[in-house]
Amino acid sequence: MLITIITFIIVFGILVLVHEFGHYYFAKRAGILVREFSIGMGPKIWWNHRNGTTYTIRLLPLGGYVRLAGGDEDDDETLRPGTPVTLQMNNQNEVVTINASNKTTLFQGLPLQIVDKDLVDELWISGYVNGDESKVETFNVNHDANVIERDGTEVRIAPRDVQIKSASLPHRMMTNFAGPMNNFILALVVFVILGFTLPGIPTNSNEIGRVQTSSVAAKAGLQSGDRITRVNGHQTKNWQEMTSAISSQPDKQITVQYQRDGKKKMVKMVPRKVKRGKQTVGQIGIMEEQRTDVKSRLSYGWHQFVLSGTLIFSVLGHMFTHGFSLNDLGGPVAIYAGTSQATSLGVNGVLAFLAMLSINLGIVNLLPIPALDGGKLVLNIIEGIIRRPIPEKAEGIVTLVGFAFLLLLMILVTWNDIQRYFIR
Repeated sequence: MLITIITFIIVFGILVLVHEFGHYYFAKRAGILVREFSIGMGPKIWWNHRNGTTYTIRLLPLGGYVRLAGGDEDDDETLRPGTPVTLQMNNQNEVVTINASNKTTLFQGLPLQIVDKDLVDELWISGYVNGDESKVETFNVNHDANVIERDGTEVRIAPRDVQIKSASLPHRMMTNFAGPMNNFILALVVFVILGFTLPGIPTNSNEIGRVQTSSVAAKAGLQSGDRITRVNGHQTKNWQEMTSAISSQPDKQITVQYQRDGKKKMVKMVPRKVKRGKQTVGQIGIMEEQRTDVKSRLSYGWHQFVLSGTLIFSVLGHMFTHGFSLNDLGGPVAIYAGTSQATSLGVNGVLAFLAMLSINLGIVNLLPIPALDGGKLVLNIIEGIIRRPIPEKAEGIVTLVGFAFLLLLMILVTWNDIQRYFIR
């Protein structure tokens, strides 16, 4: 139980960290201010402010985000009119820190009750100083000033020139795409690592790698290097087809045609009856050919990456063509259940699970749903087609609808997962 919980937190943390780092890195490259880089959701349990970005770890390991200046997550309601704050000034009499928290005290801070502010374009803040409501005083705010929020977390203000909408369209598109892209890269790297942890890479050819001593195949004269081409007259193009044909004939005589040194040979044998779970299968005692060279291991990683991506697309296609079901989706509860199964298979099981989840996260995030990265990219493409910015009101409504849809879907999926794994 404890190992599963720790593994779940590590796997989920890696997925979120890699995904959000993609957004973070390309936003920084584009000159977009990343106000906060958060791992986890809910209350903050640790934070550190460095180079204009506040790095936070939150209590619930169920996601994360980057708070881009002017982005969807950048909803700053800390400095409303009437809010009491203290100001810290620099030598040029500019405000460099605005403290709205009772948990932090500024040295020689100037008490102010906010009347109005502009921290985007003209960079000023005005209000009543020391409780004197007879006049409103206005102070210039430094471009790189910080705000200490109510919970004590320090973040940079967001002037317009460092907001995401001030970046070029290609830079914004790359920033939105970078999260899923990083998930694909992570999956490929993990699958390649898996390729190097395996003792050998199956070739899936119909060539025998090894014949077990005293087995049915050994007694029939089969040798390593023989290529089984037909079973009971049916062609076998690869190892999977060949083993399926043999396993379906337990304790029954079969005719095996094979090639050795370019010559065709034929032999009859009776596969041994073996119990595999609840099934009875036939075995003749042969093992698949395996390779250990670097190229084969790299190819294995790429093949598993493509195979996993294709499988996920097939599932999505099935949902659209055969009807939607909540059982086709899985939230944190399903991931936890999957983590439990993967943990029982050891390190390789966890790595394979991590790679599959990473591909899944990347593909799902690219779906054209508002509030997901794919939805943002669709808006970017529309902007490129019409050659003008989409009205903020329209974009805000679309994003809000997307968030509401995702929130409702997450609630339904989570409840369905709880029923599937813990109640039924």
